[in-house]
Amino acid sequence: MSHAPQQPCSNPKQHVHDPRGFITEVATICDERGLRLTALRQRVLELVARSERPVKAYDLLDQVREGEGSAAPPTVYRALDFLLANGFIHKLESINAFIRCHHPRVQHSVPFLICDRCQRAVELEDEEVTRLLNEQAAALGFRPQAQTLEVHGICADCGGEA
Repeated sequence: MSHAPQQPCSNPKQHVHDPRGFITEVATICDERGLRLTALRQRVLELVARSERPVKAYDLLDQVREGEGSAAPPTVYRALDFLLANGFIHKLESINAFIRCHHPRVQHSVPFLICDRCQRAVELEDEEVTRLLNEQAAALGFRPQAQTLEVHGICADCGGEA
């Protein structure tokens, strides 16, 4: 899928937190890039954006079916592929789940902290980590194609539990 290149992240602290504002921002970006945010793509985006935790594809499918009726897995996966390809969501590979991107307007790679108890994921905003990984890869003659760094552990909220 081809789209206008995203700009590097110039202000990683500037991002959209509320789901409604996030969805509006993505719709604006799609208009600017000439991308089609179909009703299904928008519905999947809304479900991911409103989820407090990373959400799995089949959970999204079940939620889409509740509202749409007869959605098939390939249609939801195509919507996810579109959202991933255009940088609107991230896939957390280790738990096979999706989370909204806090910087949908800019191209970036970020590490995630994933709590193994409550499954919450936090998108870190530290370009230094990406820079260090890219430098070490370059020193070894390696050209990264994609980068997903996921750190598993226990979040502060769950840390107090026995």
